[in-house]
Amino acid sequence: MTMLRHAVAVAMAAFLFGGKLATAFYLPGVNPQSFAEGDTVKLKVNKMTSTKTLLPVDYYRLPFCAPEGGPKMDNENLGEFLAGDRIESSPYRLKMKTEMYCEQLCITNLGRAEKRGVSPNKVVRAIRKQYHNNWIVDNLSAASKAEDEETITTRYWQGFPVGFVATDTKKAYIHNHVNIEIMYHAVETEENKYRIVRFTVEPFSIEHKFEAKEDDDDDDAIEEGTEKPIEFAKINNPIASCNPKASKKEHTNFDMVTAEGQMPQEASGQVLFTYDVTWIENKELHWASRWDIYLSMDDAIPAKVHWLSIANSVVIVLVLSAMIAAILVRNLRRDFARYNRLATDEEKAEDLEEFGWKLVHADVFRPPNYSPLLFSVACGTGAQILCMVIFTIIFSTMGFLSPANRGALLMAELLLYVLLGSVAGYTTARLYKTFKGKTWQKATALTALGFPGIAFGFFFFMDIVAFANGSTDAVPFTTMVVLLVLWFGISTPLVFFGAYFGYKQDPIEFPVNTSSIPRQIPDQPWFMGIPFTLAIGGILPFGACFVELYFILGSMWMDQYYYVFGFLFLVFVILIITCAEITVLFCYFQLCGENYHWWWRSFSTAGSTAMYVFMYSVVYFKQLEANSFATYMLYFGYMGLTSLGLFLMTGFIGVLSCLWFNKTIFASIKID
Repeated sequence: MTMLRHAVAVAMAAFLFGGKLATAFYLPGVNPQSFAEGDTVKLKVNKMTSTKTLLPVDYYRLPFCAPEGGPKMDNENLGEFLAGDRIESSPYRLKMKTEMYCEQLCITNLGRAEKRGVSPNKVVRAIRKQYHNNWIVDNLSAASKAEDEETITTRYWQGFPVGFVATDTKKAYIHNHVNIEIMYHAVETEENKYRIVRFTVEPFSIEHKFEAKEDDDDDDAIEEGTEKPIEFAKINNPIASCNPKASKKEHTNFDMVTAEGQMPQEASGQVLFTYDVTWIENKELHWASRWDIYLSMDDAIPAKVHWLSIANSVVIVLVLSAMIAAILVRNLRRDFARYNRLATDEEKAEDLEEFGWKLVHADVFRPPNYSPLLFSVACGTGAQILCMVIFTIIFSTMGFLSPANRGALLMAELLLYVLLGSVAGYTTARLYKTFKGKTWQKATALTALGFPGIAFGFFFFMDIVAFANGSTDAVPFTTMVVLLVLWFGISTPLVFFGAYFGYKQDPIEFPVNTSSIPRQIPDQPWFMGIPFTLAIGGILPFGACFVELYFILGSMWMDQYYYVFGFLFLVFVILIITCAEITVLFCYFQLCGENYHWWWRSFSTAGSTAMYVFMYSVVYFKQLEANSFATYMLYFGYMGLTSLGLFLMTGFIGVLSCLWFNKTIFASIKID
């Protein structure tokens, strides 16, 4: 499914970036393809996408022109299948450095005309749902060029629209003509060889009034590679580029299409599809840097925005650190001095009562008051997700997950999560043994099946929804079997393997002994209640990363590129620091109030960051203009699953930081 490409984990899994700190480059093994003049250049089509429905569909689900013998599917990896990619062949004939003018592609019937009270045809529905075509040449995605009377805009994400809805007639019109513009660069090491460095499509809607040729047998028999153009019809109202009698050949342009008497093509009835091909040499742009403009989205998002995000995060960290320095450090020094000094004879005679966090020394490391087993499983899963995210960001920052290798990011996340099952097993086992748990088989099995089971169950449900809606998000049965093999054949054994070593280890040693009788907890002030700590504990870490979260959600749901892993790595480190600091601060206040139930509280305080992420996703959803029930289920279901993964990850960070803090402070005082 589309959202599983973000690793059934945290929303920041699919981070594509190409800014100042991370520059795209190609690894050994990603070889460029060189073409000689006249060589065939394949144009492939991928799924059609819409930010309105969020459900990608197969290109040939609409009655577009298909190649002879039917479209052929590319060999795709697991990541591409899970991302909903369906890359197939097309009938477009491109030859290296061979200009083409108004080449006829085919005549196809788009269906019934739009009428009030009549259900619109499939093409009209796709146009009204704002579906976009995503074409590929030499593994390079198509940029979209749009032109009006004043400006020419090129966009390097989301492909180009299938059609448009006129503002005056409210009717849908099909883009039945495309200008294919390809830039190339001469290969310095090979003579008369060229490499493709840019691929742009400018769509037009042209009402070709034509008469179909009755005898197409000769045309159908033309071999691929012939220079003779294929003609399916005689155009009675040709624009200049389509006029065979024109004295000078020129490519289709905006002025021709909008000339007096020219009308756009309605998305119904018999339609003639045509295309132009333009080849432009670009001596400045080299093959190795051809993806840069895609990753930066032609500087649509200035780098200073990300720097402002970093500055915002750093300010929050500095404020938190100042609070800890002012409150914790000063108070702890005073506490250490008070607890460790020898009492005078007068103080002993007066029998002054101790107060503060020292009073709970015999209870502070008591197992969680609610379900130590569930707590251990949650921490184990959180540790697994944390390690997966760290490795993914590091590999991406180093450039190992190039966007040229489609599906690599998703596949890396999935495989890393599977291979890190031993981390989850070890963490769960070590904690559960420390809590003197007895049902270790149940704890290990729940670690192996819990979160992956929830994720797979929801994924399977959404697969059925996608299948019912005819979306390419519906993965094949064989892919589902591969996921089950990864889960039960690799991940689950690794969880048990890690748990084996975890149970072999000694329990975590604490600096103080735990009493057999729990201490009574006094009434707590309102500001130490769960609602307040959740509200404050999550808002600061969220505030440190919400700017980058906006761009991450854009890459997940708006088909935008996000490849600034350098910035993302810094923001992720700041997120970890803020989660740890705010949790330690609240833990200290809680212990000062003689409340030793800090295990679950520390987990939920840091984990409440996920609550704010989910609420932010609700606000972000308004940008998508979605209006179908399936879209609501898809978006909020996967964002809920993502938030759950984030809750487990940040919760584990909170527990780890509080465990270290409590062990440190209680090891620093003398216990009578």
